[in-house]
Amino acid sequence: MYAYAVVRASDAVAGALETVTGVADGPVRAVRHRELMVLAGPVPATDHDEQGLAEHLEDLDWLERTARAHQRVIGAAAAVAPSVLPLRLATVFHDEEGVRTMLGARHEQLLAALDRLDGRTEWGVKVHALGTGRPPGAAAAPREDTPRAAASGRDYLRRRAAERHAAREGARHEDDVARGIHTTLTALAQETRLHPPQNPRLSGQAGRNVLNAAYLVRREDGPRFTSAVARLAERAPRDGMRVDLTGPWAPYSFAGTDASPESP
Repeated sequence: MYAYAVVRASDAVAGALETVTGVADGPVRAVRHRELMVLAGPVPATDHDEQGLAEHLEDLDWLERTARAHQRVIGAAAAVAPSVLPLRLATVFHDEEGVRTMLGARHEQLLAALDRLDGRTEWGVKVHALGTGRPPGAAAAPREDTPRAAASGRDYLRRRAAERHAAREGARHEDDVARGIHTTLTALAQETRLHPPQNPRLSGQAGRNVLNAAYLVRREDGPRFTSAVARLAERAPRDGMRVDLTGPWAPYSFAGTDASPESP
């Protein structure tokens, strides 16, 4: 069985899943144990045993389809549940009994995590430095009207040193701006998580990713948080930066517990 998330036992959540399809377009149902339930559904065993998963995790198309289905189920639950504890992508159990065993073994830990996430959502903020800004007071690089061959070796070395210095100062300024953005948003969030910068060749986004952060925000504070991001995004181009906001999401980055089975 493919497991998507843990929630408190609720008929409303179970009902919301009746029209939702999960991985491999399969049905989703609630597997209950005491006050908790796992949102889960059957999947082909050959695709989700140890060998099948190892092969699929190298298949970007499969990963994208699975991630979309995973998010679809969690999003449906988050729309009606006060808190959702997302499980890792491709968390698989042998059967319902394995799911219930996990719920029994980690009952208190899972309840505590749900309490901590109650009424909170995750927002993602990425900041990219586009290389078009300069530190305050920095002069633009002088234009070179004479051919490079005409410059002396000493002039060339001086120019290259100045370019390297300007690049270092520019990168330092970009990092300072990103830290300032993160400090501002941290004050509006319950918790934060810093993720590794994204590789532009993989993300398809232009510029250097100088901030890739997740913020856990109370639902009632969502408008204040998004307004703050909008103001920061409006100012960012002056520093050669771009600010992107995603969410609200279920709190993937703040689950804080591994509810996967010991062995699939």
